[in-house]
Amino acid sequence: MAGVQSSSMAPSNGEYGGDEISALVLDPGYSSTRAGFAGEDVPKSVVPSYYGLLDSSDESTERKYLFGDNSIHTPRPNLSIGNPMSKDGTVEDWDTATRLWEYAITSRLTHTKQGNPATNGLNDPQDDGDLAAKIEANEEAEKPMEEHPLLMSEAGWNSSKAREKAIQIAMEDWGCPAFWSARSGVLAAFAGGKASALVVDVGASNISVTPVHDGLILRKGVMKSPLAGNFVSQQLRLLFSTSQPQVPLTPHYLVASKAPVDAGVPSNATYRTFASPPDASFRRLEEERVLTEFKESVVQVWPGPGRLSSGQQGTTNEEVVKSWPGRPFEMPDGWNQIFGAERYKVAEGMFDAKMAFTDAENPAPQASQTLTALIQASLNAVDIDIRPHMLSNILVTGGTSLLYGFTDRLNSELTQVFTGPRVRLSAPGNTAERRFASWIGGSILGSLGTFHQMWISKKEYEEHGPNIVEKRSK
Repeated sequence: MAGVQSSSMAPSNGEYGGDEISALVLDPGYSSTRAGFAGEDVPKSVVPSYYGLLDSSDESTERKYLFGDNSIHTPRPNLSIGNPMSKDGTVEDWDTATRLWEYAITSRLTHTKQGNPATNGLNDPQDDGDLAAKIEANEEAEKPMEEHPLLMSEAGWNSSKAREKAIQIAMEDWGCPAFWSARSGVLAAFAGGKASALVVDVGASNISVTPVHDGLILRKGVMKSPLAGNFVSQQLRLLFSTSQPQVPLTPHYLVASKAPVDAGVPSNATYRTFASPPDASFRRLEEERVLTEFKESVVQVWPGPGRLSSGQQGTTNEEVVKSWPGRPFEMPDGWNQIFGAERYKVAEGMFDAKMAFTDAENPAPQASQTLTALIQASLNAVDIDIRPHMLSNILVTGGTSLLYGFTDRLNSELTQVFTGPRVRLSAPGNTAERRFASWIGGSILGSLGTFHQMWISKKEYEEHGPNIVEKRSK
C-alpha cells in the first residue's frame, strides 16, 4: 500500500500521482449536489438533487430525465419530480443518481472528451448499419472524466455496498484515473481547520452528529435524526393548515398576476390554469421553494435561556415573544401577514419534542431525536477521556443551521446540560462555508500535495476490485 511513501517520492506505477492534477470533488446531499475542482473556495456547480421525469404518451419513446434548476422548475405536462437520495442521506436510486452526478460535473466543470473528427472513422465511406455501430462505439469510448480523479463524500453511516458501487461508477462508467471516498463529517472538520471535532451537520433530511478524532470518525458515536430542514418545512405546513384563517400556500408558477392587499386579507390574484398540468410532486417541490423563502426570512429559533415552553415568574417564554415585533411575509399570490410568536414554534421541535406540531400523518418526534439528546448520546458512546476535547470543539455546519438564533440556542442548551466542562461552538459566519463545509474540506484534502499517495488508482481497482475502497478509505 502507498501509505509508507513520503510525499517527496515519485509514486510507483501502481499509484496515481496527484500533485499536478485537477481533481474533482463531489458532495451529494438530499437537497443539493455540490461539485467543483479541488483547491477552489466554493463549488462551481450546485444543482438540486431533485430531478424531473417526463413520461411520453408514446410507449416506444424513452422517458426523459431533466436536471438543474431551469429544467425542473418549469411546469410541463405530466412532469413528475423525484429524488435519488433516501431520507437518511444515502443513495436509493443508483441509476438516476449516476445521471444526476454526471450532469453536475459535465454541465459546469468538464465536457465529454472529443476526438479528432478526421481520425474517428465516422467520415469513412461505409453503409448505414456500420455507421450506427461506429457512432455507438465512439460514444462508449468517450468517458467524461478520464483526466480527473474524483474525491467523493459520503454519510458516516454509508454501507460498504454503497461505497463499492460509487467507486465502480467512477472507474467504469466515468473512466476516472483515481478515486477516494471520505466521510462528510471528517471533511467538514478539515474545512473548520480541526483534526478532532464533534461535527453537528444540520441538513435538509437529517441532523447528524459525528465525532472525529485525529481525522477518523468514531463510528459508534455517529448519531442521526430526521428533525432537520424538511422537518421544519413540515412543521410550517401544519402551522399554515391549522391557522385561523388558513395560510394559503400557493407556489409561484400558479400565479399569473396579483394586486396588493392589506395584511390578513384574502389575495387578489389571477391564477394560471393548465390543460395538462404537471404531477402533484411538482407542486410540492414548488411549495418547498416558498417554504424555504419563509424559513430564510421569517422563522427564528428561541435563543434561550430555557425553552419556549418554560419561563420565569409564572410567564412562559412564548408569552414573552408575543410582545416582540413580528416579521412580515408575502406569499406569491399577494396574501401577506405579520408573523409573531408562531415563527418561533416551528423550529422548537428540534430541541423540545413536546412543542412539535402533530397530526395523524405526522406523529410527535421522540425526545431522543432532539439535537441536544443526539449530542449527549454521541458523547456517551465515545471514550470518556476525549469528551471534554469534543465539547470544546463542536463544529456546526449545514444549511438549516443558518436559521436565525440556531447557534445561540444550541450553545444555551449544551451549557445547561454540561455544566462542568467547557462548551465551545464553532460555526462559520460565511453562509457558503456553513452550507458547503463537506465540499470545502474535500477541496482542501484533494489539493494537498501529500494526498497523492492516498488515491486509489485505476490499476489498483482493476487488481483488487471494488472492495479496495473498503480497505483503503477508512
